[in-house]
Amino acid sequence: MPQKSLCPVIAIVGGGVTGAALAIHLARRCPVVGTVRMVVFEPREKLGAGLAYSTHEPAHRINVPAGKMTLYPDDPESFLRFATDKNILTEDADAFGSDGLPYLQRASFGDYVSSEIQPYLDQGIVEHRQTSVTGVGKSGTKWLLKAEDGSVLLADAVAIAVSHPAPTLPAALAGLKDHPKLIADVTQPDALRPIEPDDRVLVIGNGLTSADVVATLNDKGHHGTIVSISRRGLRSRGHAETAQEAFGDFVSRPSVRASELVHRIRDTIRQAEKAGFSWHAVIDAIRAQGQKIWQALPTKERRRIVRLARPYWDVHRFRVAPQVEKVLDEAVAAGQLSIKAAFLQGVTSEDSGFRVSLKEKVTGEVADYVFDAIAVTTGPAHGEVLHSIPFLAALQRDGLISSCATGLGIACDNTSIAIDETGRAAPGLYIAGPLARGTFGELMGLPQVTDHAIFVAGQLSSYLNLDKQEQSLSNTG
Repeated sequence: MPQKSLCPVIAIVGGGVTGAALAIHLARRCPVVGTVRMVVFEPREKLGAGLAYSTHEPAHRINVPAGKMTLYPDDPESFLRFATDKNILTEDADAFGSDGLPYLQRASFGDYVSSEIQPYLDQGIVEHRQTSVTGVGKSGTKWLLKAEDGSVLLADAVAIAVSHPAPTLPAALAGLKDHPKLIADVTQPDALRPIEPDDRVLVIGNGLTSADVVATLNDKGHHGTIVSISRRGLRSRGHAETAQEAFGDFVSRPSVRASELVHRIRDTIRQAEKAGFSWHAVIDAIRAQGQKIWQALPTKERRRIVRLARPYWDVHRFRVAPQVEKVLDEAVAAGQLSIKAAFLQGVTSEDSGFRVSLKEKVTGEVADYVFDAIAVTTGPAHGEVLHSIPFLAALQRDGLISSCATGLGIACDNTSIAIDETGRAAPGLYIAGPLARGTFGELMGLPQVTDHAIFVAGQLSSYLNLDKQEQSLSNTG
């Protein structure tokens, strides 16, 4: 039987950056012990690292300068101070990019988030339950959670903070899923170990994950050829040579059609260039104004943006660190890395390796290649999350959650409460972080994840009357 609690209980499912940030900002709102009990379900040993920041590959770097990484919007240099105090800047010989700014190894940010939540763990305000959730269901006015370790929890509210479901294997590779040199999920520890130094490698995808793979292989001394494919052959861009202020106003008169928005972005980039700015400044403005831009668009237009413009947005919005960009540029210049706009037509396994048929997008020609290894870097399958995570699939079957209309995650209303296919809300069930993008727009970058965590913390506090409860406890004390 679940243990009864004298104070409201909040279950946070997922203890990566999103879940940890939510717990931290809830704890900051309710610092008096006994106001609220938070239980974070996360199978990893420590909270705050998640998928992105639990990697210990030295080639995996944060793709923005350390001075722009923080859990606290009012304290932008929080992470930079942590890195300085821990001597990370001096111990990492490759910390600084060509622009003179520090782009640190990703694991260091996971350490930072972990250090920020630790005091609340020590005080007992937050509990880390190191296991995965297997079921979530209604129990009267509360929520009953079941975990893989056999434990149960009765909660007054639940925040779903899982962010990065496993990638989907392309259909052409389904019959080879058990092949030792088909790397279906490159984010797993030591995933690239089967690849030999002289292996011919096919990388499916051209985004940040693809860049991580190329940089990691380079770091491990790989010198075989690499072919990286995607539908449009777009590679993640690098940073501006010098820092720039954001340029452009997209919210005073918000666009309500996707085509209008795209034309407006192009016009603004031209204006920026005349004013001495690069496209980076315009994309930064869109990112900062992203929620208002997105929410002004009707659902039909949001879907058009996702279908037609998202690949272009991703490669400009999610930029590679200068250190990684240098590796990619050198590999291309040396003829080791080639980037193609191509489709996977078919794959067979032979003694000589994988025989792969690729259809070139521009010419339509089909050519056969032989590779020794294949790495899938298409990124998290957010659109399939309700099918790939069992407890979410069960919630959908129970009519409590649904896929968002844009295919970006889970449907929720403007207060981040989950809604079903009819738009009916499930009070007490919140969607936090990237899976709420269908409603809130840009929610992948740390500033937006943090802002949304603060927002959801406020919603939870209001729902459970935590401010009044804390005041009552303070007066009693």
